[in-house]
Amino acid sequence: MSFRDFFGQQRDGMRAMATTGVMGLHLVSGPLVGFAIGYGLDAWLGTSPWCKIIFLLVGIGAGFLNVYRDTQALLRKLESERRNGAASGSAGPANPGRPGPRGAAPRKTPHLKDADTGK
Repeated sequence: MSFRDFFGQQRDGMRAMATTGVMGLHLVSGPLVGFAIGYGLDAWLGTSPWCKIIFLLVGIGAGFLNVYRDTQALLRKLESERRNGAASGSAGPANPGRPGPRGAAPRKTPHLKDADTGK
């Protein structure tokens, strides 16, 4: 494995973690912002719990909508990467016992008893 492959895998992992973190923030920030807006409107208008409740529900809906949109965008991106990878000839992760992407010979995986004896 070359350094370029290693750093490419790290970059892909960091992107996945960032996307997951953003989805988590959307689930938390939507209701918090909705509640804050409702709290401010309740204090200003004197309508005790109603604006808090309404805007909290709107914030929850907005958070889930943002997560849904992020998920759809991520799935579209993964699908396009899969199609581009299949078109360029890369087969993704290697399957032991099957030929590689360019007709390479399969690697023989040693059995446990062969690995113990070294034969």
